[in-house]
Amino acid sequence: MKSLAAAIIATVAAIVALPALAQKEVTIAYQDMLDPYRSAQETKALEQATGYKINWKQFGGGGEVIKALASGAVQVGEVGSAGIAAAVSRGEPLELFWILDDIGDAEALVAKNGSGINTVADLKGKKIATPFNSTSHFHTIVALEQAHVNPADVQILNMRPPEIRAAWQRGDIQATFIWDPVLTEVKKDGKVITSSVKISASTGKATFDGYVANKDWAKANHDFMVKFVKLLAASDEKYRANKAKWTADSPEVKAVAKWSGAKAENVPAGMALYNFPTMKEQSATWLGGGKNSIAAKAFTATADFQKSQKQIEKTLPDYSVVVNPQYVIDAMK
Repeated sequence: MKSLAAAIIATVAAIVALPALAQKEVTIAYQDMLDPYRSAQETKALEQATGYKINWKQFGGGGEVIKALASGAVQVGEVGSAGIAAAVSRGEPLELFWILDDIGDAEALVAKNGSGINTVADLKGKKIATPFNSTSHFHTIVALEQAHVNPADVQILNMRPPEIRAAWQRGDIQATFIWDPVLTEVKKDGKVITSSVKISASTGKATFDGYVANKDWAKANHDFMVKFVKLLAASDEKYRANKAKWTADSPEVKAVAKWSGAKAENVPAGMALYNFPTMKEQSATWLGGGKNSIAAKAFTATADFQKSQKQIEKTLPDYSVVVNPQYVIDAMK
């Protein structure tokens, strides 16, 4: 009887222990940016490398991603630098660990043909749509101020990319500051007035898309984070080394189109507008460097703007505290 009792106890103990052996899980938020990593999403490379169950969840804008991170529904997510700056200024426990892309020409101000808009100054009295609290919104205001146009004299409408596409087609708006895949579509019957790369160069106020994570979750899942960074870097390198092969009918471009919602024929040209920093560049200048890192300085400039617009109540004295280059450094070992 003792052996039977012992066997029963052992069986019960094993059943109780099962949850501890359960597969680890993470929910990652992504948007519609044209990024080389989309091909790895399609092949489930991260799942294979980490053993984690990955729940990929698409959102229509950075504000939605931040809300999901704040609620705990998402642990890791893609957000533009403006959205990150606002979130960490409000005290959200997030850290930037990867530069998804340097926006460059991938976000632009486009005016509809026949709108009478030929310069930024011509936006006065016109309707322009952009997702609020996004990098495009930030550069919209910066461009207006640079052109000495009071933003209050422009009808700036808060719309998500799909809504901008529909409003453009209906003729409800005369201009938009947006990214692909909508950018490519509006260019067909519109004219580029300026772009993020020009605004960044003339004002020093850079914008980028980044991957952020809940600090505590990332710390507790360090090995996952390092493997994720390695895959992100490998995807970017594969793209840099084989751009000519990333054609509309290639599996990589088809994957980017599928996950972003863009048309495959528009993907190669759209991706060419972005710059994808290497791990060395990220560890040395983008994420590394403390207060002098590109990311920290961009957050500072963006947050100052957001405070002036009453989007946030206060700024941080040092934004390098929310920039973590360690996972990139460890991935390079």
